This record gives sequence, C-alpha cells and structure tokens, in this order.
Amino acid sequence: MQIYDFLYSLKQYLKFLRKATNQHGVHSPFVYDFLTKCLYDRKKHPAYAKLKTYRKSILNDQKTIKITDFGAGSRVFKDNTRMVADLGKNAGAPLKRMHLLYRITTYFQSKSILELGTSVGLATAAFGLAATGKVTSVEGCTEIAKVALEKLEPLKIPHLHLKNERFSEFFKDREEKYDLVYFDGNHSKTATLSYFERLLPTAHNDSVFIFDDIYWSRDMTTAWETIKQHPKVGITVDCFWLGFVFFRREQNKEHFKIRL
Repeated sequence: MQIYDFLYSLKQYLKFLRKATNQHGVHSPFVYDFLTKCLYDRKKHPAYAKLKTYRKSILNDQKTIKITDFGAGSRVFKDNTRMVADLGKNAGAPLKRMHLLYRITTYFQSKSILELGTSVGLATAAFGLAATGKVTSVEGCTEIAKVALEKLEPLKIPHLHLKNERFSEFFKDREEKYDLVYFDGNHSKTATLSYFERLLPTAHNDSVFIFDDIYWSRDMTTAWETIKQHPKVGITVDCFWLGFVFFRREQNKEHFKIRL
C-alpha cells in the first residue's frame, strides 16, 4: 500500500506539471496578486532565521517517544516508537513550506488561525512568528503535544493555544470564525471531508482553508475534488503539495493549478 501510494503521488505530480501554470496564465486579479505578492515572494524575511533555528532544534533532537497515531498512518514508520528528529524530517513541514505558511499568514493578516495537527510544531512556528493574531493548534497525541510545547516555548509566541485533544472533542460547540484553517491532521478521505464540513460554518467570505498533501493518496485526491465542487467554495489554487480554498462570493468559481 505504501509503494502504491508513492507511485500514485509520482504519477499525479507528472500530470500536475503538464497542466500547471504560473502567474502568466492567471486572469483573476485576486489570484494574480496572491501568486506574485505572496507565493512567489522571494524576499528574505527576518523570521526565516528563527524558523530555520526552530527546525534545526527538532532535527537535532534524538529523544525517542511513544506516540498514538489517530491519522491515516505513516509510509515511513513501522511502529509507534519515534525519534523527535525523525518526526520533524518525515512528518513535519519542510523549511520552504514553513516559509510559505509564514508568508501566507502575513499576506492575509490572519487574525484567527486554526491548525489541525500540530505534530512537532514546524508549521505552528510559521503561523505564530507571523504575529498577526491568535493561533490555535490541535494535537491528539499527548507525547507529541508535549514535545511541541517544549520546543515552541522559547519562541514566546503571543496568543498561541496548543490543545491536546482529539479533533472530535475540539469540534464540540465550536462557533468561532477562522481566517485561516490548516488541515494536516488525518490524511484520509473520510476524515478530511468530515473536518471540512464541520469547519465550513466557521469560514467567512475572506477565509482561506489550506489542505496538506492533497495527492498523498487516491483517497486524498478524491476528497480534494469533492471539496472543490462544494457550492460554498469559490476559488481553489492547487500547488500539488498544498491546496488552497477561498470562499469569495464576489468571484466566479474557478480552479487553478499553480507551480511553485
């Protein structure tokens, strides 16, 4: 199954490259600005140094923990004993993605951010160092949540709330509106669609939902295609590794495939 998923992702990536474009193939002013001023921003932001240091602290941590995996499982790990460094390398955001998530948060000036799946806090650090508002991150595994809390503490991120609870518990009576939601907690079709539907009422016209690893498996791609067709979804931007969903009612429904 793991080999099958890898081959599936590779095949989809080759198809994506044939269809994807850059800003020159985009006629929507909103998407054009998003690409040129955010996704393709090549400036060296001061926060990048802190993000690099944070990631290095994870990759140098040889501590071993016993985890509880509430998601779709791992292609890499054979059991539930994991080294913190390996979690950062195989289950966390690469440095370029940390940079990207930081830029997205600052570009949209997101005041209320929700992350489903803290892991060891690599993406969390990116959202938090943007310092645009409140960051809520939810992690079901107690041991991983402890690592994230320990590692994030020196960053002194204001308004950071790390919740160690199952998503189903967190969703109870959830009415807060979110400017940005990052879905990275369970790479299965059923869970992804369930979380999307549960959080849809928390979105407003200018919210952005970001889905990680939309080509991780055939099921994840099916979930992504279903989300794209939802009547409340307006614009989507498919960057292969990440899928962006916008709800802007003032724009016609359009779907873009964009090379990063």
